[in-house]
Amino acid sequence: MDDKTLKMYKSLTELARESCKNSYSPYSNFKVGCAVMCGDNVYTGCNVENASYGASNCAERTAIFTAAANGERKIDIIAIAAENSDGKLCDVTPCGICRQVIGEFSHENTKVLLLKQNGELEVYDFDKLLPFKFTL
Repeated sequence: MDDKTLKMYKSLTELARESCKNSYSPYSNFKVGCAVMCGDNVYTGCNVENASYGASNCAERTAIFTAAANGERKIDIIAIAAENSDGKLCDVTPCGICRQVIGEFSHENTKVLLLKQNGELEVYDFDKLLPFKFTL
C-alpha cells in the first residue's frame, strides 16, 4: 500500500479509536468506536448500551446510520477500534448484524480496517468478511 493510503487508513483508525471515548457502555465496559468514509465525508460512531440489551447499538451501525441520515448510500472504508475497561486495545471484528448493515451500503471495493490489540492495522475487502450477504 502506498504512503498516502496508509496515512488515510491511520487517520481513520485514529478517529475510530477516539470515538471509543464517547462509548456509553456501563454494562460491558467494552468501548467500540467506528469511522466510515463515504467519498470525502467521514462519520463516526460508538457503541451505545441499554439495560434492555436488545436496545443497544453497535459503533458500526451508529456510524453508518449517521452517514445514511446525512444522505450517504455507499461506504468506501470503515475503520473499527475497541478498548477494554483499562483503555487497552482489543481485537474485534463486526458482529453479524453489523456485517449485514455494512453489506447494505458496501460496494465491490469497500475496505474494512481493524485496529488490532498490538496496534497493527489489518485491512480486509468487505466481501471477505461477509461473502454471501443477504440481498433482495
